[in-house]
Amino acid sequence: MTLQQFGYFVAVADVRSFTQAAELVGVAQPTLSRQLKALEDELGAPLVNRGKSITLTPAGEAVLPLARRMLADADSAHTAVAEIVGLRRGRLRVGATPSLCIGVLADVLRVFHEQHPEIHLVLAENGSQPLVHDLARGALDVALVIVPPTGLDPALHITPLLRERLSVASPRSGRPPSSRGSMTITELSRRSLVMVREGYDLREVTLQAYREAGVAPRFAVEGGEMDAVLRLVEAGTGVAVVPDLVFAGRPRLRRTTLTPPLYRTVALARRAEVAPTHATAAFDGVLLSFLRALPASGRLDADITVLRR
Repeated sequence: MTLQQFGYFVAVADVRSFTQAAELVGVAQPTLSRQLKALEDELGAPLVNRGKSITLTPAGEAVLPLARRMLADADSAHTAVAEIVGLRRGRLRVGATPSLCIGVLADVLRVFHEQHPEIHLVLAENGSQPLVHDLARGALDVALVIVPPTGLDPALHITPLLRERLSVASPRSGRPPSSRGSMTITELSRRSLVMVREGYDLREVTLQAYREAGVAPRFAVEGGEMDAVLRLVEAGTGVAVVPDLVFAGRPRLRRTTLTPPLYRTVALARRAEVAPTHATAAFDGVLLSFLRALPASGRLDADITVLRR
């Protein structure tokens, strides 16, 4: 049984003529007759009485409302898919690290929502490792993550986006942590540090730099999210190592570079074996457009390199 056969049957039931029904559905009358007979054979009973006038058999009367319902459901399915393809409905689950939520994703999601207001956006804010885990189990469609030195799961499709420098944030209201505008990790170790919570890439990169320099951090506060860390620095609680993009729109923060520099690579990740949805592809386009516009926006520091143009 096919939907096409049910469509032919409904046309015959509506116009009570094989000739007119064939014209209505746009096929030759013999084709319609053959397909209707095949449907009747499959069901095991005739649906129409063939004679001078076409009438429905009891089986035909029983099947007609079901056929109309199936055709309506099929039409609804086509409409639903067309709406999703046309980005008139659907859902997009996006993950990002806290610093990327502040420095990149907030603007990207605003533009995406303006362009596609019917797409339901779900945001997950976490460290890269939990985000990669959520991608692998299908809980996210796409995520902005930090690429570790060892690389990411090969089951993921990775698109490098940014190479970003990490710098020291301090309160602009206080004395600069260094008169040179730059400082070493050894010099930083003499300052009280505000640190994000465990599980965040930024924390691991910072602590690894301390270990390589042979010094230990002095914590003022540890365990916060990025917003809390920046607010604590602005209040003068201590200094923090943060990505350069978070300084945009934060006039109360002073940026001091590290020598030698610390960098991180930001990438867009999704499951390699799953084809991107239309909503995911549209998000990628908005994200890349935002990155291409960064040099002209005044937000792009000399130590931030856009890798995807």
